Amino acid sequence: MSKTMPGLVNYAPEHGSVELREVPVPEIGEQDVLLKVQAVSVCGSDLHQWHGTHSWKVNYPCILGHEFCGTIEQAGKRVKNFKEGDRVVSETAAVIDEFSPYTRRGLYNLDPNRLGFGYGVNGAMTHYARVPERCLHAMPALLTFEKAALTEPCCVAYNAVCMNAHLRPGDSVLVIGPGPIGLLCALMAKLNGAGHLMVSGLPVDAGRLAVAKQLGADVTLDGGVVEHVKNLGDGYGVDVVIDAAGVSATFQMAMQVVRPAGQIIKVGWGPQPLGFNLDPMVQKAVTVQGSFSHNWPIWERVIQMIATGQINLDLIISRVAGLPDWNNCFERMQSGEYVKAVLNPNL
Repeated sequence: MSKTMPGLVNYAPEHGSVELREVPVPEIGEQDVLLKVQAVSVCGSDLHQWHGTHSWKVNYPCILGHEFCGTIEQAGKRVKNFKEGDRVVSETAAVIDEFSPYTRRGLYNLDPNRLGFGYGVNGAMTHYARVPERCLHAMPALLTFEKAALTEPCCVAYNAVCMNAHLRPGDSVLVIGPGPIGLLCALMAKLNGAGHLMVSGLPVDAGRLAVAKQLGADVTLDGGVVEHVKNLGDGYGVDVVIDAAGVSATFQMAMQVVRPAGQIIKVGWGPQPLGFNLDPMVQKAVTVQGSFSHNWPIWERVIQMIATGQINLDLIISRVAGLPDWNNCFERMQSGEYVKAVLNPNL
């Protein structure tokens, strides 16, 4: 094996500071595996780091990529449950404090000391990645690498909609933002029994809103959301609003359209100050719930749902490409032409 390999490196906080570089093949510890990456999907957070618009700390230089799967090339001496050649998908919590009270409760995704692949430690947009055994899940035999690479965003959506929202069959649901997470949240809402399902975006999101319709949205909107909701049902608003836009201003619209005693689930990141008051949230006694990441039982369930086709990703994966085509994939995801691009380092 060569001692170096190409890797897509985010090397500085400035806009455009991402490039393919020769990087060393990682060395593994006794409880790690050396994973030969077979597929890694592009996340909106990768685009934010590419543009320098992210709101989290990055340990530069860092190889991007946290939605990934592959085959085990080498297993450390103390790895117990996996062996060379196994097909596996990896969680994102690369570093956690095992003694944290959150880790002990199974909520290691909320451990303040958590570091993730692709920003805290080197990620998987390369040929080989160092992965702790505790991050690994076995892949069902019929599950393709391309679909397995989307387990992570599916887990984000499952946690937001099926765990953190109290969504009951028949509830009216509005998803704000038709990016990959928003579309997957819409899919989860439909699976969870949503009655009238709406997905809103901007005129530039026409392609993704069309995908939302194919995924089961009853209505898609590129404007006029408040007016539409006023004419819906009894006119009091939407039972559940899922804000997946990643822009702080959309929270104001969420407060306008949610019904009294309704719920707002905030899953999109947005570093901008709010610039408006929260009195409608108080007046309506709205439940506002943040949702971040996922944990082991969610992964086990979602992997099976993808493998059986209950979560259908055919409309979500827009392109599979090699690492040299990363820039084109990033640009087309940024423009909304692609929902999700998946990179295969072996192409």
